[in-house]
Amino acid sequence: MTLGNKIIKERNKKGWSQEELAYKLGISEKSVSEWESSRSVPDLQSVILMAELFGVSTDYLLREDPLPEDTSAAYTDESVEKAETVRRVSMEEANEFLDMKRKGASIVANAVSMCITSPVPVVVLGVLAKSGIINIKETLAGGVGAVFLFCMVAAAVVMFITYGIREDRMEHLEKESFETEYGVIGMVKEKSRSYEPVFARGMAIGVALCIL
Repeated sequence: MTLGNKIIKERNKKGWSQEELAYKLGISEKSVSEWESSRSVPDLQSVILMAELFGVSTDYLLREDPLPEDTSAAYTDESVEKAETVRRVSMEEANEFLDMKRKGASIVANAVSMCITSPVPVVVLGVLAKSGIINIKETLAGGVGAVFLFCMVAAAVVMFITYGIREDRMEHLEKESFETEYGVIGMVKEKSRSYEPVFARGMAIGVALCIL
């Protein structure tokens, strides 16, 4: 359970609204909303005050994943030096990466669809011209269809390149080692679970369209 979920749980136990909790903490309601949605994390002073208000320990609020009992606290100079050079991923950066991936999936899907359907105008205009439904020569119909084809493919290529440039900025999150700030792992797991139905539905629709 993430810190955000624990705040929601304990706040509801007390019967407080976000506004009431914010008033007791001396902060804005927006801050409480951002904590509960895992878009940001509270500072230590706020955590201590919430623990007092909720009647729980700070350890309960801050503990995200249980640590193995036999974990050693000893580090060599080499491991300490390595830890200092590892990039730390903040909640904001993690949210930005997930938003980019979510939007990128839609961009890539649309671009691929445009590439697949780009020959359709050529075929349709050719058939209409050949059958006499439209009063133009087949060669002209083919030329117009080819223009549509090239325009659609060009637009798809622009979409691929644009998304690729955005993805390159976040490439380190996929290819380099990093550590996360508190709450990031829980937020990612929660968003992954909420995205699973969307992914499954998209896959089902895609397979159905391929069959049809």
